[in-house]
Amino acid sequence: MSEKVKRHPPMRGKGGPNANDKPTEKAKDFKGTVKKLLKLMAPFKLRFIAVIVLAAGASLFNVLGPKILEKATNEVAAGVFRMNSNSGGINLAKIGQILLILLFVYLVSAAFNYLQSFLMAGVTTRLSFNLRNDIMQKINRIPLGFFHKQSQGDVLSRITNDVDTLEQALTQSITQFATSLTTLVGILTMMIITSPLLTLIIVVTVPLSMLIVRNIVKLSQPHFRKQQNYLGAVNGHIEEMYGAHLVVKAFNGEKRSIEEFDELNNNLAENARKAEFLSGLMMPLMGFIGNLGYVLVCVVGAILVSKSSMKIGGIQAMLQYVRHFNQPINQLANISSQMQRMAAAAERVFEFLDEKEEDDSKATLKVSDVNIEGNITFDHVKFGYEDTDKIVITDFSAKVKSGQKVAIVGPTGAGKTTMVKLLMRFHELTDGAIYVDGHNLTEFDRHDLRSEFGMVLQDTWLYSDSIMNNIRYGKLDATDEDVIKAAKMAQVDHFVRTLPDGYNMEINEETTNISQGQKQLLTIARAILADPKILILDEATSSVDTRTEILIQRAMDNLMMGRTSFIIAHRLSTIRNADLILCMNNGDIVEQGNHDELMALGGFYANLYNSQFEHPVQ
Repeated sequence: MSEKVKRHPPMRGKGGPNANDKPTEKAKDFKGTVKKLLKLMAPFKLRFIAVIVLAAGASLFNVLGPKILEKATNEVAAGVFRMNSNSGGINLAKIGQILLILLFVYLVSAAFNYLQSFLMAGVTTRLSFNLRNDIMQKINRIPLGFFHKQSQGDVLSRITNDVDTLEQALTQSITQFATSLTTLVGILTMMIITSPLLTLIIVVTVPLSMLIVRNIVKLSQPHFRKQQNYLGAVNGHIEEMYGAHLVVKAFNGEKRSIEEFDELNNNLAENARKAEFLSGLMMPLMGFIGNLGYVLVCVVGAILVSKSSMKIGGIQAMLQYVRHFNQPINQLANISSQMQRMAAAAERVFEFLDEKEEDDSKATLKVSDVNIEGNITFDHVKFGYEDTDKIVITDFSAKVKSGQKVAIVGPTGAGKTTMVKLLMRFHELTDGAIYVDGHNLTEFDRHDLRSEFGMVLQDTWLYSDSIMNNIRYGKLDATDEDVIKAAKMAQVDHFVRTLPDGYNMEINEETTNISQGQKQLLTIARAILADPKILILDEATSSVDTRTEILIQRAMDNLMMGRTSFIIAHRLSTIRNADLILCMNNGDIVEQGNHDELMALGGFYANLYNSQFEHPVQ
């Protein structure tokens, strides 16, 4: 596999062909990402300041420990000297006082550490909570076209893995940075006070340490970014294969699925290995340099003590400071790798949050201010999906009167479903306009506009809850009686009452405890409950048997009475009584009229209709 990684490696399924094969950018906007993070952290500014102050305080009290212990060591050494010279002994009372002060200092440091950890955990948890809320709200504002080119699993990975990485990195890096920096400054100050010469020996090793950190960060950063991208790709593949496991098994696609997973997983493992290996080099290399300084301090310090230039307590304190001096440098090096993970994860999250949203700035009307009757006009509608030159709808024009039952027919790929999606403003037109009662759709807010539509799709969607609540999704404030009434109109009531717990039966997460036809009936009941002005049925009866279809058709006729209705159907026998039939082919209307008129023409519709009743030659 080439080292050139793709932003989202290509996958089959919901992402679409070649949907994600843009090359990863080599340059990373680290500063821009940090600015966005700081803006995100702004509401918690005071708490972050408190965390930094507490972390700094804990470090300062911790730094005082060796200096206090120096006094105890010198007192012990002085006592031993007095004992050897028979001029006295060790002053245990004074040493006890010094050790009590040392205990107090360490207890204060521990208390500060506990408080800053408590505050930091609350802040980062709240931050990730807000971030996931922002992502969830963003999902509802992004145009549907985004999800045509983006893997579901990758979006889920941004909500879960990337936000978790960001939270953990923030939790560790901010407190560690404040602690390490304070400790470093404090230790350096104490070392200068204790012995400027020994301090100079240690300080000389710092540039070497910084050079190592800089080079390792430069090498490891691209691998951290690729690691996050491949993690999203692996999640996307798993989600797609899990959701379609029956299809995979039915077509013996296990081998191909495993091969694709292995390729993605190998890339993830390879980049993770390189990233972790390179970042892991920091600690041992920093430790090696630190040990060199430690040895030098021991040698030079012994010489100074032998010449009586220093006391033994000073050497003991210096050795402790040297050991502690390496620790904050090592932590700062570790923070750099955490910052890389955080930046890579944050960039993916912000990249999603910066996606273009649906624009309702031109909305000037409210549905409540307009008497919506259901007169629809398609005026030279032209449409092509984003990032493609292919025009799906070339020049669609039609007028639909209020209360008409309009059927849209045509071969697969003619643009039937696309037209009703445009009617509900799931996508923006390339050219032309659609009018409702003389008002351009762009004059309405999308959410407001869609409240006047009821839609039943060929692909059913139910969530893990009771049947009652699944139907009530069409009108959240509906009473149980309203739900049951809608269920009866959709021919749902009878089969629901035969199920365990009836309307209170829980539909499982995979919706496998009811049949496909029953799921379709429930979605029809949901649309009936919504009581819309304009109704859209996209192959709404495709998953039910003929007998049930006849019953539903009667209910639909009652439901559609007085409402503008659009019906997409492949079984043309179900739309013979439509007021207007629009025949689409290659994104345009080729014929329109009622069933009898179109059959009399003997053209496109007649051929399409008759083809469904022809008997194949044996």
